[in-house]
Amino acid sequence: MTTARDLLAQKKSGGVITVAPDSTVKEAALLMHDRRIGALVVAEGESLRGIFTERDVLWRVVAQGLDAAATLVREVMTAEVIVVKPERTLDEIEAILKHHRIRHLPVAGERGLLGMLSIGDLNAYRADSDRQTVEYLTEYIYGRA
Repeated sequence: MTTARDLLAQKKSGGVITVAPDSTVKEAALLMHDRRIGALVVAEGESLRGIFTERDVLWRVVAQGLDAAATLVREVMTAEVIVVKPERTLDEIEAILKHHRIRHLPVAGERGLLGMLSIGDLNAYRADSDRQTVEYLTEYIYGRA
């Protein structure tokens, strides 16, 4: 079975993008924009403090009328973060994402944070896997072209 570690190995990203809790929401949003990502791990040194997502920006900043340049990430981040081990299977990860209604999931092992998986990563993996299955079945039924 495919695990979180396997999926992280296939990602093209260069590691986990973090933001300090004392960064402003504007700084964090610009970082997400520049990196084309939907979530940042909030960290102080090696300590995981939370996660800051697009949803946090929308619900906790914009909808509340807060000033993104004056609001600190620590004030609006999601502090209770679900973290999975690299041995978790994709089915287990998908169940966690659905059950908790979240889109991003940090993966951590004995040596700390290894990466971040998103629902988009899982969907892309499943779509590619399904495409390969269709190709194999087509070749089986119709022979090689």
